[in-house]
Amino acid sequence: MASLALLTACGDEPPPAWSGYAEGEPVYVAAPVAGQLVELAVQRGDTVNAGVPLFRIDVTPVSAARAEADARLAAASAEQADVAKGRRPDEIAMSRAQLAQARAQSTLADSDLARQQQLIGQGFISASRLDDARAAAAQARQRVRELESSLRVAELPARTDQQAAARANTAAASAALAQQQWRESQTRQSAPSAGLVDDTFYRVGEYVNAGHPVVSLLPPAQRKARFYVPEPELASLRQGQAVQLSCDGCGAPIAARVSYISPQPEYTPPVIYSNSQRSRLVFLVEARPDPAQALRLHPGQPLEVRPVAAAASASSTGRP
Repeated sequence: MASLALLTACGDEPPPAWSGYAEGEPVYVAAPVAGQLVELAVQRGDTVNAGVPLFRIDVTPVSAARAEADARLAAASAEQADVAKGRRPDEIAMSRAQLAQARAQSTLADSDLARQQQLIGQGFISASRLDDARAAAAQARQRVRELESSLRVAELPARTDQQAAARANTAAASAALAQQQWRESQTRQSAPSAGLVDDTFYRVGEYVNAGHPVVSLLPPAQRKARFYVPEPELASLRQGQAVQLSCDGCGAPIAARVSYISPQPEYTPPVIYSNSQRSRLVFLVEARPDPAQALRLHPGQPLEVRPVAAAASASSTGRP
């Protein structure tokens, strides 16, 4: 009976297992400003937390540009404040003194005109002399009105268009300063998330171009499994389906979910060492493990992938 049970068990078809490998998608950390690398705080293989400083670019040129932008903002703000005011107090005082003098002259001209009108009635002066007095009085009154208008203008701020232009210049200078402050802050880069320092691409003292990665990080969420499913078995998979990943030395299977199914078929890649699947049409499928278990995967590591139902069947039959 034991022999019969053994033969029966050996005759069962093993659950399907798809061959694949672990892959990592590094996050490349770069600075948007160019400059000399003056500090590299991590090395390849380090594990860092989010917010940990990674590297620093020379801040001297950026700081100089920020100081220039700061000075331009101060100048624009002063100009805006200036056009919002009238003339200086001393200039206004001078205009008021000139107006007082003109009013005194106008009063004197009016008095002289009154005298001339009395004298012409008595026949002591000619008509032309009266005309001159009238003209002098009119001229004095016009001078008073002119200086009154000039004083009002002196007490007014600049024209509306000039004030709008001054405000626009101040806003532009403020925006330029904010940009330079941002550029200065970008000379220091920190880890955007926790992960493994996958590689570093520059050494301290080297010149780094803007946008060129200095450090690559491999967060746990960026580790995934890539495996190949034969065309006849593709219908059994769907997006979000649970699978289990097995690898040498990994211990218990790693839970994952299908995150991508390629719409295009291909032939079994050479990296997949499986004679039974060679020269067969397969589809690339990707699955992402739970972040808590992702650190158990190492990029390039060969994997076997089973759907959860097949994995449960393999556990019940005692087969891998």
